Amino acid sequence: MSGGEALEAEAIGYEDDPYTYNEAMGDVDTNLWKKAMNVEMESMGSNKVWELVDLPEGIKPIGCKWVYKRKRGVDGKVETFKARLVAKGYTQKEGIDYDETFSPVAMLKERQQILGSLG
Repeated sequence: MSGGEALEAEAIGYEDDPYTYNEAMGDVDTNLWKKAMNVEMESMGSNKVWELVDLPEGIKPIGCKWVYKRKRGVDGKVETFKARLVAKGYTQKEGIDYDETFSPVAMLKERQQILGSLG
């Protein structure tokens, strides 16, 4: 690799994405991470993703964490900052924390039926 290529790669900025909230708050792009988190919270609020309820006695709440990602273009430059608040679902126990699961994924047969009805 020539010196020019090294400078270009450094100028593009291949920073690692933060793994924790504290890392995001200590990152050079702190303000952009805060904006991305605000956008996520506003989206969750407008889509009524959850409903606040009183915690039943003897039940431990499921935690959550932020996941951060710099979305880059084909040239490697950062185009957007994404922050997602995700549940730590791996701590859940079937029959205690949930009875059934839901995944908004259409099956292939359903997609074919939908597409068939359009044409």
